[in-house]
Amino acid sequence: MSLNFNDEQSLPLALDAILVPQGAEWQAVSRGLSQINSSKPVVLPIPIGFQAVSRELKKWQQPPQKVLLMGLCGSLSSRYRVGDVVVYKSCIQASNGEEILCDRVLSNQVYRSLASRAALVTGLSTEIPICTAKEKLRLGNLYQADVVDMEGFAVLSAWKSKQVATAIIRVVSDDTLYDLPNLTSAITESGKLRAFPLATSFLRQPLAAARLIRGSLRGLKILQQVAVNQIELNSCC
Repeated sequence: MSLNFNDEQSLPLALDAILVPQGAEWQAVSRGLSQINSSKPVVLPIPIGFQAVSRELKKWQQPPQKVLLMGLCGSLSSRYRVGDVVVYKSCIQASNGEEILCDRVLSNQVYRSLASRAALVTGLSTEIPICTAKEKLRLGNLYQADVVDMEGFAVLSAWKSKQVATAIIRVVSDDTLYDLPNLTSAITESGKLRAFPLATSFLRQPLAAARLIRGSLRGLKILQQVAVNQIELNSCC
């Protein structure tokens, strides 16, 4: 089954909520939200990682009906560089290859609102950070995916049977040219970043850490701008 992103009318988003991984990503989107004085959807922080997100969303007795997931992602292809904005058509779970489509109508509206600024992609969700350029390229070829995150599939899967319309916007913060610091030990089971292991990882790989910081700062700046765009569009409803 494929998504056709060329046959829908441009309509108001009417979002109920924006979900963002907690920490710097949530702060960036919240800063964007604070610039809007009109009506706006709630911005909710979620944990980092598949298992933590799955556990958190299962607690929600009444999930919102229209949701936008925002955050950063890593590129799995030389086509996508740091700062590129992507809208997911679907997301694949790396552990079993299952693929879930994003909501076609909502995703189309989000994509159209970004005009030529965004690319339509297939996302891949992994349970641990993918830190080497070689592994990114391997996964991209294996799953025919364009970008990687740790939460997209969990959000789509948690609400698959509850008819929650979900779209995903990500900004690329790291590409396939260089390795990243190994961040696996810095993420807790509950989906939070641990400061000491993170600092240790950065000290062990200072050049990789510097690239990651630069890419993240650039990605966060663009993420904030995109959030303003989406919230302003939503407030026009």
